[in-house]
Amino acid sequence: MQERTGVTRFKNNPVTLLGSELKVGDQAPDFQVVDSALNPVTLADFKGKTKIFCCVPSLDTPVCDSETRRFNQEAAQLSADIVILTISLDLPFAQKRWCAAAGIERVTVLSDYQEHSFGSAYGVVIKELKLLSRAIFIVNAADKLTYIQHVPEITNEPDYAAVLATVKQEIPTKEIPGDGVCGGY
Repeated sequence: MQERTGVTRFKNNPVTLLGSELKVGDQAPDFQVVDSALNPVTLADFKGKTKIFCCVPSLDTPVCDSETRRFNQEAAQLSADIVILTISLDLPFAQKRWCAAAGIERVTVLSDYQEHSFGSAYGVVIKELKLLSRAIFIVNAADKLTYIQHVPEITNEPDYAAVLATVKQEIPTKEIPGDGVCGGY
């Protein structure tokens, strides 16, 4: 498996990322993760939608909690043609419990705990910690990568303004209701 250094740090210490190095314009790699009911979820499940993949180490940490809540709020202003997916290695049961407590209704939370399929395909598995790094990938309706943000320090939040500006250029915003389901699926 490919190893990359110099991309991100954890508490100011360099870490090694495992998996493919992706670039804007690449075809988005397929993956298989699971939802809160342990059902398999793949890239094809969001065909025709613009996808914002938010990779986080663990929802049970303050920064991941804050990030996911922020994207849940921002989702209200986005088109129904845009889905926000938060992916971590947390167990689906813990994710479901966290989502219920946090009131997450507009972000789909998925777990990569079984095979690290997403983490390996998108190059965000931290070798030293066995967690996903903090990164954002925007994949358009044609499944091409249009934006990649590896947060330089994993304990910091992503650049929300850059993510939202990019996705709003692709699809105009509008108010959409939440479906009330964490894990969305």
